Amino acid sequence: MSSHPAQPAQAQEPETPHLDFQGTTPYEDYVQADVLTHLQHTLSDDPGEMVFLVTTQVMELWFTVIVHEWETAANALRCDDIPTAVAALKRSVRELEALNASWRPLSQLTPAQFNSYRSALGEGSGFQSAMYRRMEFLLGEKSASMLVPHRGAPRVHAELEKALHEPSLYDEVLRLLSRRGHAVPSAVLERDVSRRYEPSEQVEAVWTSLYAGPEDDELARLGEALTDVAELVWRWRNDHLVATRRAMGAKAGTGGSAGVAWLEKRAQKNVFPELWTARSHV
Repeated sequence: MSSHPAQPAQAQEPETPHLDFQGTTPYEDYVQADVLTHLQHTLSDDPGEMVFLVTTQVMELWFTVIVHEWETAANALRCDDIPTAVAALKRSVRELEALNASWRPLSQLTPAQFNSYRSALGEGSGFQSAMYRRMEFLLGEKSASMLVPHRGAPRVHAELEKALHEPSLYDEVLRLLSRRGHAVPSAVLERDVSRRYEPSEQVEAVWTSLYAGPEDDELARLGEALTDVAELVWRWRNDHLVATRRAMGAKAGTGGSAGVAWLEKRAQKNVFPELWTARSHV
């Protein structure tokens, strides 16, 4: 028997990944990274413009996935599938958190830094974002006038017009509540869904009743998932307001908007309003 201590087994070298592909890599084929990373065409010499441009493009991608989640939730609610709807809403909460974090690279802009490339925007403005408009429509913030900026892009205009005339996410929630036997008034259920949703005392009473009941009730959990979404939408609007106020003060916004004054008005509004007011009565 040998007195020499046993030698540890030699560690195996990790296998080298497959490196040689015909054409582009499967990763590139799936992610289209080369397309994404060559979409940045700055119009000024200021190095900060690249940060502004990429951050804005990232926001557009988050808008796209959040619209997908909320449309998934709306379709599930139409089929009385609350678990699928809640799962999509919960995913969108994480996505909204990431979207809201997009303001951080822009939140430290001084007026001089923003002015150095602001002229490159011309009449461009975030309110012209078609995908953000679809988000707003899904929240019940409908306005036919917001289709006007997109008349020159037929496909985008058609998609927005379709979304304008479809029930919002909240409309589908209220229809589900009615099918479950709750007293949602017919005036709400039969309203013109192409118009902005207005709060209803009867809908508030329905949510009050649900929140006064068992906390593990499926509809109460749906209400909390919607409230999580609504809270993060409110935070998005406020972060937008603060970043804009810091970068340009009270000057008129790009695209002819009222700038900070317009954002202040938006930040005061809650989506899914009765979910907030019902809490005062529980």
